[in-house]
Amino acid sequence: MPSPIRKTVSSYIAGTWTNSPDALTHETTDPGRAGTPVGRYQLATPTDVQNAIAAARDAAPSWAATTANDRMDLVYALLDKWPSRQRDMAEIATLEMGKAITESMGETTRAIFEMRYWAGEALRGGDRTFTSTRAKTDAYSIRQPIGPVAAITPWNFPILTPIRKIIPALVCGCPVILKPALQSPGSSAIIAELLDEIGVPAGVFNLLIGTGRNVGDTLVNSPDIAGITFTGSTEVGLGIATAAARRNARTQLEMGGKNAAVVSSISDVGRAATEIATAAFTAAGQRCTAVSRVIVTRDLQGPLEEALVRQAATFTVGHGLDEGTKMGPLVNTSQFEQVHQYVEQSTRDGAKVLVGGQPLKDEALGDGTYYPATVVTDVKPGTALAVEEVFGPVLAIIPVDDFDEAIAVTNETQYGLTAAVFTEDMDLAHRFVTEARSGMVHINHGTTSEGHLPFGGVAQSGQGAFGIGDTSKEFFTTRKVVYQVYGQ
Repeated sequence: MPSPIRKTVSSYIAGTWTNSPDALTHETTDPGRAGTPVGRYQLATPTDVQNAIAAARDAAPSWAATTANDRMDLVYALLDKWPSRQRDMAEIATLEMGKAITESMGETTRAIFEMRYWAGEALRGGDRTFTSTRAKTDAYSIRQPIGPVAAITPWNFPILTPIRKIIPALVCGCPVILKPALQSPGSSAIIAELLDEIGVPAGVFNLLIGTGRNVGDTLVNSPDIAGITFTGSTEVGLGIATAAARRNARTQLEMGGKNAAVVSSISDVGRAATEIATAAFTAAGQRCTAVSRVIVTRDLQGPLEEALVRQAATFTVGHGLDEGTKMGPLVNTSQFEQVHQYVEQSTRDGAKVLVGGQPLKDEALGDGTYYPATVVTDVKPGTALAVEEVFGPVLAIIPVDDFDEAIAVTNETQYGLTAAVFTEDMDLAHRFVTEARSGMVHINHGTTSEGHLPFGGVAQSGQGAFGIGDTSKEFFTTRKVVYQVYGQ
């Protein structure tokens, strides 16, 4: 296992790592080893935050004026350096937030694909031409960078999510200030090191390590920040939206989810269970796209329950760096306790735990925040486990009488991120695509996404341009319409 705390990492502003004598420090800990220290970070001071904002503001005109080729070359330079630090990023991500090292390495690999995609997008930054109603007139539109952006990222995907915001921002010509979650900032620090090594211009990329209150709020409220791209909880996202609206700043918000998988009119229940379990228990369910409720017609309830219980047993729990671990600990004690409270509340509401449902106490696991893959059945619509985001390895089974009821239950939550339907009846599949209130829909497929497709939700799951795919350009750039008369 890598040794803990090698150095104190600070913020990166205008091409320089800060060193503020009066700064507070923050230590991250390993959730799989009873709080063993992992990293030490110097928190950004108010002066650091203002310096980062000024650096991004001052860098904006020159970065906007760079050629598409220059921006593309920067991404390729990062891609050349990336393999040398993949293992470092994966290990610190696992140690700080708990996920299995195979998943963390998967993040680093997925990031390569998405950076390659965005390198190509640098040469596709144009917009539209129009036919004018006037003689000798060209009419067209162009896209221009909106200016400095703040990227606020979560702890559960500490490698991929920052890349999904940094790289589109840079490709579109926007300086960016990254504020990673304090639970797992280590990977972002390594990304900053790589960008520094390839010579990113001063102020074009900045890293601020700090709290939402001391750093995030200042970024959101600064008149020099043109847009805020955020991934995290709905509660925080709505607060950002409210503050940004007061000054008409642009937002791109990816927030919570309570994602459903509907199972109806299907013969291969085993395959459906495999897809659902993978979507439910990967990263210990700590994903906004995790399937957390299964809505099943009663004729299939029994066979599906049996298949899901079998699948849950395959998710071997252990420390994220241990060989054979398929599911690591929850990120911290607070999340651990909250997950168990949801399970206990569900039984008081009349549900029944089929497997799991109790914190794991095992000498080999120590005092880490380990919770097993849990399946709870006979969950009633409208109860807490049916409608609230748990963010843990708990799968609720909600039996329904027919497909009409399945659609109604699918749409009963405040969220609308992603949803899946498993069926051999394509008429039902079409109904689900049409009627499910969700930004993304999967047919006979778990809720995984691809790195070149738009990604986002509706209702309380999202606001602003969908991310990941080329729709991110709609956030990072603004359209300008041009009328040009010639031949005068």
